[in-house]
Amino acid sequence: MLFLAIRHLVARKKQTTLTLLGIVFGSMAFVAISGFMLGFQYFLLDQLINNDAHIRISAREDRVDHEVANKDLYSKLDKNGLVSWVVDPSGTRSNPKIENPQGWAEILKKDPRVEAYSPQFSAQVLFSVGAIAANGKLIGSEPDMQVRVTNIQSYIKTGKFEDISSGGNRIIVGTGLLKKLGSGDGSTIFVYNGRDKPVPFKVIGTFETGGRQIDDTTAFGALIDVQKLAGQPNEINNMAVRLIDFNRARETAHDWQPLSPDKVESWDEINAAFLNVFRIQDAMRYMMIATILLVAGFGIYNILNVVVTQKKKEIAILRFIGYEPGDILQLFFLQGIILGVVGSIIGLILGYIACLGIEQISFGGGPMGGGTMMKVSFDPMIYLRAFLFGSLAAAFASLMPARSAGKLTPIDIIRSGAE
Repeated sequence: MLFLAIRHLVARKKQTTLTLLGIVFGSMAFVAISGFMLGFQYFLLDQLINNDAHIRISAREDRVDHEVANKDLYSKLDKNGLVSWVVDPSGTRSNPKIENPQGWAEILKKDPRVEAYSPQFSAQVLFSVGAIAANGKLIGSEPDMQVRVTNIQSYIKTGKFEDISSGGNRIIVGTGLLKKLGSGDGSTIFVYNGRDKPVPFKVIGTFETGGRQIDDTTAFGALIDVQKLAGQPNEINNMAVRLIDFNRARETAHDWQPLSPDKVESWDEINAAFLNVFRIQDAMRYMMIATILLVAGFGIYNILNVVVTQKKKEIAILRFIGYEPGDILQLFFLQGIILGVVGSIIGLILGYIACLGIEQISFGGGPMGGGTMMKVSFDPMIYLRAFLFGSLAAAFASLMPARSAGKLTPIDIIRSGAE
């Protein structure tokens, strides 16, 4: 039966080639589009997972309303109902901090899921050089602990990250932020906390992660220097935690949350909106490929329908010499399977070549290219899915014509006037 199916396909080269092309292009498109999109996603996920904490413990921002203000300021008067507000107070408490950082340190040291942690003090500040100013964030940390939590060490362009540990108002600044300020290595930048006088900091190095959101706004300094700048010595407002298995970040964060009123968030919770974009991309990718394969399937269906009509004489002969309806169904169904398998394999090969070509395209830097070239995924699951989708599309498309062929009887064929 397999021999007859192949002979039928070889006998009509033009129709077979056109049918194959539909499956080939569908499978190739799936591999190329999936490889590019997933490569991009994996790169961004790597940036999220390795350039920041897996779990971030931060000070809770308490909302202030009339009940909180009465309790803090007029607790005795409020009991007698003597306090009323013309305008209700609103906002948040200033200078939020982690109330018990030592307690958190003990918890993190004992938890076997934790690889490293780094206490930090982050402050929103204004950087200025002369008349040029830029808003940003100054992160104070202990360098030896910070490099164990993130990959900041690998992004240092000039200087050494550990040099900020000795204090003395020294900072390492993102290259984008330096360009905004028109400054460079060795220069002095004034940092203003919004309340006190600007404080001079010396630039002793630069870093570049490839993400503008970080490079254009962020600088790192010694923990003690940033605490002093903010007027909150010995205080911590967040702790960055790195886990052995980042996939357990959400579960671990939920375990820790009841231990303290501080806010505990995993990396995927912090970036939930960003990760939703990936889900939308995946849905679009599957819709595009489904459309391509649907068109290819219709092509197979139409061509096999025509073949059944054209081959009625051969079908009648096969029935006369003893072939059963199931044999005829199998003959035409095998043709669809062969087209699907061969077309999918060729599509996988061409898709792989296309991915190699995409990988050589220079993006000129930035988070998508990571500095030079596009990122492409060669995950084996992409190729397995492409093969399955192409083969199944061909199988389903050939099923109805094959069933129609199997139902034909010699008498029906003679009555229809087959030549």
